[in-house]
Amino acid sequence: MILKRLKIYTWIGEETNCYIIFDQKSKETMVIDPAGDVDRIIELINILKGKLKYIYLTHCHGDHIGGVTSLKDKMGGKILIHRDDSEGLNDKKVNLTEYLDGFSEIELEADSRVDDGDLIHIGEIELKVIHTPGHTKGSSCLYIENQKLLISGDTLFRGTWGRTDLPTSDFKQIIDSITKKLMILPEDTIVYPGHGKSTMIGNEKPIYLELKPRKI
Repeated sequence: MILKRLKIYTWIGEETNCYIIFDQKSKETMVIDPAGDVDRIIELINILKGKLKYIYLTHCHGDHIGGVTSLKDKMGGKILIHRDDSEGLNDKKVNLTEYLDGFSEIELEADSRVDDGDLIHIGEIELKVIHTPGHTKGSSCLYIENQKLLISGDTLFRGTWGRTDLPTSDFKQIIDSITKKLMILPEDTIVYPGHGKSTMIGNEKPIYLELKPRKI
């Protein structure tokens, strides 16, 4: 398995992490949260000689979905998102594009809607969907158990959690999602968030289970 991260500058003034997962045997590829800069994403897929199978969206916010239409038009691939966020793809008030000057209108339709516990296969790589409502009602993470790797979207960050002052967000839900679904993963699980640096489950546990700050 090959995992690549691309930092994509978006309208929020913070780079969004776009991830590319590549199975070396089958060449099947998944792109997670293509926020924009599609030519760079395609260039990397072509360098790997990958075949785009899925475009996975951890949630429906505009800073994670801005490049989806262009990427799908140019390379194909099925769009996957948790069913509770599928309608938000076309709701400007939920995906936040309503509030952005000069942001082109996004019209997206998911090819498949996923649920908690679903398994997605990229060649020999198995990814498990973990529904983690809170940042949005349909936020989700992807867990690769045999690699001890978690793609956390905007649910869990290094030292903090995702915003809960946005449409469909809920503070209690995000804390429940983190404590009951993510903190139970092995401590040496590497966490790759939607923004910022990676971390490990074991380094984040004190925040949620002991109410202590994260150790630097």
